[in-house]
Amino acid sequence: MIHELGVKSLKVIPDARGRLMEILRCDDELFEEFGQVYVTTTQPDVVKAWHFHKLQTDNFACVQGMIQVALFDARKDSPTYGEINEFFIGVHNPKLISVPDGVYHGWKCVSDEDAIIVNVPTQPYNYKTPDEYRLPWNDSTIPYDWTKRNG
Repeated sequence: MIHELGVKSLKVIPDARGRLMEILRCDDELFEEFGQVYVTTTQPDVVKAWHFHKLQTDNFACVQGMIQVALFDARKDSPTYGEINEFFIGVHNPKLISVPDGVYHGWKCVSDEDAIIVNVPTQPYNYKTPDEYRLPWNDSTIPYDWTKRNG
């Protein structure tokens, strides 16, 4: 697994009224600090990739639908430099992914419905100087194929 990448299985607690699922708590081992909370959606078969951050850690979970998450360690000083990790997360496999700075990441919606993702980054979004460094979803410098596969 990519060095410093965090993955936490999430527990769904159902009752007669519905369900509850804690995503990130301030006493979690993965928690660093709070920047903001936001929700993003991805339509079926759409890929949202690639980007990394220099200052923040992303902490995200898919709360509706399913996504294929891919990560690429671009940190030259990392013991896992060049490594790729892949996860399928969402309602059928609830997980929190904690992405350290310097790791490219993105996802593809692999469900028949829109995926809804909740992200709790460690820094608020800076509109004047965004901490986002992007490549196209199909950039050949990252050896990853977004073709749907079994995970």
